Amino acid sequence: MTTHEVYSYGVVSHSTLYGIQGTFPAPEGYAEIDDVRRMTGGEATNSSIVLSRLGAKVKLDGNWLGDDDNGKCTKALLTDFGIDTDRLPLKNGIKTVREVVFAAEDTRTIFGTYVHLLEDRAWNMPNEDDIHQASVVCLDPFFAEPALQVARIAFEADVPIITVDCAYDDPLLQHVSAIVVAESFLHERYGGEDLRAVFEKYLAATSGLVIFSFGDKPVWYARSGEAVKESQPFRIEAVDTTGGGDSFRAGIAYGFLKGWDDDEMVQFAAAVAAINCTRFPGVTESPGYDEVRDFMSTAAKAPCDD
Repeated sequence: MTTHEVYSYGVVSHSTLYGIQGTFPAPEGYAEIDDVRRMTGGEATNSSIVLSRLGAKVKLDGNWLGDDDNGKCTKALLTDFGIDTDRLPLKNGIKTVREVVFAAEDTRTIFGTYVHLLEDRAWNMPNEDDIHQASVVCLDPFFAEPALQVARIAFEADVPIITVDCAYDDPLLQHVSAIVVAESFLHERYGGEDLRAVFEKYLAATSGLVIFSFGDKPVWYARSGEAVKESQPFRIEAVDTTGGGDSFRAGIAYGFLKGWDDDEMVQFAAAVAAINCTRFPGVTESPGYDEVRDFMSTAAKAPCDD
């Protein structure tokens, strides 16, 4: 019997989130801390929580957790959200990945201990049976080799794969059903290039749905051979943008799970991300399905730029 609908693979970390009052301080400046929360980090992990809050059954796989306070806290938090963590046992001698996030209005700054994961190769290889049992795969490309293996297995099994933030020449794109590329990744990887031309290169690399997200600016999306569409974001007062991109990706994955068309998926994903950005912390306080639909029916869209 299938026990999960979504197989989610990627980085799993412990996170401490600090809510900063007002704007982030300049060097040697000062700001008040409004709130502190212990939560999770990692794209696949945060998307898993949002998907679970929407009502999906999720199994999470990825890097190892240490048998330390951070690892125990992370596993307990994920389990409390109803996420299957059987693939994430606590291991002696392993240091749980940690991050510290400072969130201030519409920005965030992250400090972490992620590099040693790549050096130590401290992750599970993907489980083929778990992938075959899933209806959707939510894939973090951070671990390149196992991520590509997940994509190949899922592609051969005709299981949709939704991923984020990888280059247009990454072989992963040959297998995915959708990729969501954040503005921060685009500026880091393709700064100074014509983003319309970059978008066309993504379309040429995959038969899946390509989405470029730009925060409070219009989302671009299309498939190969289609004209690029734009979707206006919902108008909100942002409180915490941490996990906004992960929430958007979760909305896309949920849309594939439900068999929606591209327009409906993008609208739904934008609504999930918008709601989460109005809360602290947005991921762990993310909405259920009914709340998202209510929001979509009443919330205002940002005006189009002239």
